[in-house]
Amino acid sequence: MGIRAVIFDLGGVVLGSPLHAIARLEEEHGLERDVVNRHVVASAPDGAWHRMERGEVAVGDAFFAEFDRELAGAGAPISSAVLFERIAAEAQPRPIMLRAIDRLREAGFKVAALTNNWSDERPGSDSSFKRGDLHARFELVVESSVVGLRKPDPRIYRLTCERLGVEPAEAAFLDDIGSNLKSARALGLTTIKVVTPEQALEELEDVVGLALR
Repeated sequence: MGIRAVIFDLGGVVLGSPLHAIARLEEEHGLERDVVNRHVVASAPDGAWHRMERGEVAVGDAFFAEFDRELAGAGAPISSAVLFERIAAEAQPRPIMLRAIDRLREAGFKVAALTNNWSDERPGSDSSFKRGDLHARFELVVESSVVGLRKPDPRIYRLTCERLGVEPAEAAFLDDIGSNLKSARALGLTTIKVVTPEQALEELEDVVGLALR
């Protein structure tokens, strides 16, 4: 069964990585590296971050107050409002990935985005994940905050494949987080961990048999 579809994560794959923004803020505050991400993982499934990405709470003052309390309790007393400003600034499109997406679609592959994201209730907010020009590049966009599921829940991968009209074995999935890839791989998707865009696209070229760079 050949690959008919390619599914891209957004942040850290098609866009700049929120992990980079978080790491720089941790360094500025003299915090242990990855303390924020470790807290997010440890607070599953009902921590503020998880509920935000499932669309149960929007980004705004109430979320920031709750997440600030969580971070302080985890030994990371930083402003989550500043954290989200840094994440938004980092989330710029990567041209090499945009070109690859266009080439895949031109070659007849089904191309989707699968992102853990959030809704933002602040006035005038401009979510980098909801830019119309970015969404228009994909045949399908599945957002965790819309469907009420977040990676690495297997149900969100099944839902994406069903909406694309493919079996998991017919899809390749690119993400920068190992746990997300592990869950997808267990369902039968071909997975590629994105360390750099160039490395990931080189691996994807081997999977789809198409020059993408």
